[in-house]
Amino acid sequence: MSKPAASKLESAKLKRLYEEQRGIAARAVLRDEFQGPKLVAGADLAFIAAGDAELAVAGVVVLRFPELRVVERACVVRPLDFPYVPGLLAFREAPLIMEAFRRLESKVDVLFVDGCGVNHPRFAGLATHVGVLLDVATVGVAKSVLCGDARTPTAEGEACPLRYRGRLVGFLLKSKGGCKPIVVAPGHRVSAETALRLVRECLRGYKLPEPTRLAHIYANEVKRRLGGELLAGEKLTRGGT
Repeated sequence: MSKPAASKLESAKLKRLYEEQRGIAARAVLRDEFQGPKLVAGADLAFIAAGDAELAVAGVVVLRFPELRVVERACVVRPLDFPYVPGLLAFREAPLIMEAFRRLESKVDVLFVDGCGVNHPRFAGLATHVGVLLDVATVGVAKSVLCGDARTPTAEGEACPLRYRGRLVGFLLKSKGGCKPIVVAPGHRVSAETALRLVRECLRGYKLPEPTRLAHIYANEVKRRLGGELLAGEKLTRGGT
């Protein structure tokens, strides 16, 4: 699937977006400001090619903590109107995650987001962006390091501090043996140490913690269903011509 080039954004617009991210970072709270948690949630996206357009499915799954039983799910499907630009992922994905989150009936204490938190060039990754705008505690769970330096953990359960520009911005966590480490970072209203603890408490034998793992599965279930419907509609259209 081809992605719109970053060059489609004018330099003046890029400057405004960078300034907006710096404003988000300035509002981020990196201390524990949440209750419980009694309910945690995970958010992830899946993408569908639809002709010349690209659709995104944002899935949010709510779990009761600490048993991690699913209590609610919500999703949003929308065309994407922002190009893929490294470092600006929040402007592409955050609106859909926030819309899906607002459809929930449950009051979520902590939201796990598939993406960066403050481990970001301007300290305003997707989890921080979503957390600040929703005013909810968020934890970022990423599969690769966007910025910063850390020793690579080798033993299952080992975590190594990730630092960027002299700041602790998260941890590399060896969540499962035989898998590459994941990156755990605070987003908003959570400290780095608590973000790591919560992710550890949400592991159930998989590389990813249950909130984002189940959100990934849910978003892709919706994607497969919609993809089948789109394909069926295309076949019907061709058959009628």
